[in-house]
Amino acid sequence: MSRISKDQVQHVANLARLAITEEEVEKFTKQLDAIISFAEQLNEVNTDGVEPTAHVLNMKNVLREDKPEKGLPREDVLKNAPDHEKGQFKVPSILE
Repeated sequence: MSRISKDQVQHVANLARLAITEEEVEKFTKQLDAIISFAEQLNEVNTDGVEPTAHVLNMKNVLREDKPEKGLPREDVLKNAPDHEKGQFKVPSILE
């Protein structure tokens, strides 16, 4: 018994704006049925006492402490700028 019908495959292909042939419908019906069968096997696994996880490894972000630091002097920052005005970078306008 197939868990997915040819009509469902054609419907999904239509939603994805894919033009598929009748041979491809047959092929995808079999492939998707195999995928669903494999996914259903996961329901048989005993997961009692298993904590939900987003990753199989115990990972965490390693971040430095966020401390404010003194920045560069404005004159040093602007000395290599092609154009500046009133202490800010001046760039060409992109709006009309």
